Amino acid sequence: MRVGRAVLVVVLSAALAFTAGTPAAFAQPSPQPPPNPSNQDLQNSRDAVDSRSAQVAQLTGRLADLQAEADDLQIQVAEQHESANAAQDTFDTAQSAAEAAAQRALQARSETEAAGAAIDAARTRLDDFVASTYQGGLDLGPLGLLTSASGPEDFVDRAQLTEAITQQQTSALDALQRARAEKANADSTARAAQEEADRQAAAAAAAKQAADAALAQARQAAAAQLQRLQEVSAQQDEVQRQLDAAQNADAGLRAQRQRFDDWQRQQAEAEAARQRAEQQAAAARAGTAPPPSAPRTGGSVQVVIDRAMSQLGVIYAWGGGTARGPSLGIRDGGVADANGDYKKIGFDCSGLMLYAFAGVGIRLPRYSGNQHAAGKQVPLSQMRPGDMLAWARNGRVYHIALYIGNGKMVEAPYSGARVRVSPVRYAGLLPTVARML
Repeated sequence: MRVGRAVLVVVLSAALAFTAGTPAAFAQPSPQPPPNPSNQDLQNSRDAVDSRSAQVAQLTGRLADLQAEADDLQIQVAEQHESANAAQDTFDTAQSAAEAAAQRALQARSETEAAGAAIDAARTRLDDFVASTYQGGLDLGPLGLLTSASGPEDFVDRAQLTEAITQQQTSALDALQRARAEKANADSTARAAQEEADRQAAAAAAAKQAADAALAQARQAAAAQLQRLQEVSAQQDEVQRQLDAAQNADAGLRAQRQRFDDWQRQQAEAEAARQRAEQQAAAARAGTAPPPSAPRTGGSVQVVIDRAMSQLGVIYAWGGGTARGPSLGIRDGGVADANGDYKKIGFDCSGLMLYAFAGVGIRLPRYSGNQHAAGKQVPLSQMRPGDMLAWARNGRVYHIALYIGNGKMVEAPYSGARVRVSPVRYAGLLPTVARML
């Protein structure tokens, strides 16, 4: 701030000198330089810096290792959440199939009951026929008809009666056989449907058990990882404290030389400003001042980047973020709950992408893997601002971010963090980017 104020004073002095037509105004005396340390002072300071440099380097490396470990733990948490979600989908599908099979079994049982009723009716008709024949004492054979007939006409009448009775008996037997066949078919259908229902129910139970086990495992792992992250965070704080102390000590030893270097840089900047002022004043007098540059206008890609960047500092909330902006997070039964995401209004990684691309009328799906698949797949080596970067492990996408150029990306990283700009992380990065524009 002190350097900038000095430069501004010099520039204003130069401009006023040209306006007043008094170039001699530039000959103002320079401010006195701060004390310049002696060679021995500098050597002593350098020796102290050297003694600290190894410790500073060690602390810096330790910080990098701890941060990498923290990032990997967050990746594992994301993977376990996705595994639990996939198991739940399997259970829902199997449960629906079991319910459909049970409905078919119920229908088959109704058909079996109808077939049984038909058998009972046919058996009743046959029993009635046999009983009436027995009670009437009829001998329906040829000898019985001949001996019981009183004459030719009576014989014919008895023969016709016998034929009618025989037809009734045959009809009753046929009906009984058909009823038995229908019952057998209905029983077979009912058994098949019931077996299918049992298989589907067993599959649903197994899927549900797997889902519950996967979710319990994810929650246990997430709780353990949360504990580890807290430990890592505490270690980071301690390392940062030590690093700050080392840097402060180093800065104190070199304070005098730094102030002298600052003064020299300030003088160089003031001289450069004076020369620019002289050139601009001369160009103005000659009428050759260049026209001002045309204002830059952003296209669709810039709109997307601007929307994402406008949310820097917004809190991470698992399940949060819509096309309209940050929204209330949801429960996950693990790390997100421990961080209170369900009580926060913010973004997760895919929610931030939803909001960014909504600014140009692109409606992305909610899941990060589907978001990456929605765009044109372009080799990572050809990425450009506005492309979406995705990270995966074991074939499952667990994170997505927006590339903004110069090796940087904007992202909603994980529970407990905020929307930020970060260097692109290449570990786990998919070999293609998703290009929507």
